[in-house]
Amino acid sequence: MTLLDTNQGRRAVDIPDGPISDGPPAGLRERKKLATRDALSAAALRLALERGPENVRVDDIAAAAGVSPRTYNNYFSSREEAICVALTANLALRVRGALCARPAGTSLAEAIVDALIAQYCAGEPDQATICLLFSSPALRSEFFATATAMERPLAEAIAECTGQDAARDLFPRVLAGAVSGAARVAAEHWLAAGSGPSLATVLREALSWVAPALRAAATPSNPGEPEC
Repeated sequence: MTLLDTNQGRRAVDIPDGPISDGPPAGLRERKKLATRDALSAAALRLALERGPENVRVDDIAAAAGVSPRTYNNYFSSREEAICVALTANLALRVRGALCARPAGTSLAEAIVDALIAQYCAGEPDQATICLLFSSPALRSEFFATATAMERPLAEAIAECTGQDAARDLFPRVLAGAVSGAARVAAEHWLAAGSGPSLATVLREALSWVAPALRAAATPSNPGEPEC
């Protein structure tokens, strides 16, 4: 679905028509819950782009998704959470899946950079959409919180590649935090620039500063850290 905010002159933004969540759910009940969550988050993002986030009420989101406000409150604690989930749903799981499926001979650093760029920059996000996430302190805070949520699955993937334990060892978690932070800074820098290189280009440059640590983590010279 392509959305154009004609009132504010924003560019067209692609909103997924189908479910946002990936992966097969456990059963019919879970499928219904995921479908409702996806519908609510997609409606929240669509209305925020059309009207501005400050003009969107919970009742509006619920009505657009065809559910009651009470049902909405079972899924999200705020409109900011619903808006951000539409953009970051299952990002961490998709990145981890890409790492696990990387071709033989691909280094950990190369795989992480490629996976993040593929997930963050699919279709090259519209600048108006990124701008929306930074348009208020509440949205900015929620976006950072959802972006931080990708650190644990990423740490687990790094731990698997380096023969460490994400729950016990500090190293995978530190690297995951560095990667997540680089992605956040890249998004902020790209937005502030207003024009110039694509988000993918800026993200690749930001991650290049983290790549040496990722390469060092995968070298066989480090005890207990087999090469990936």
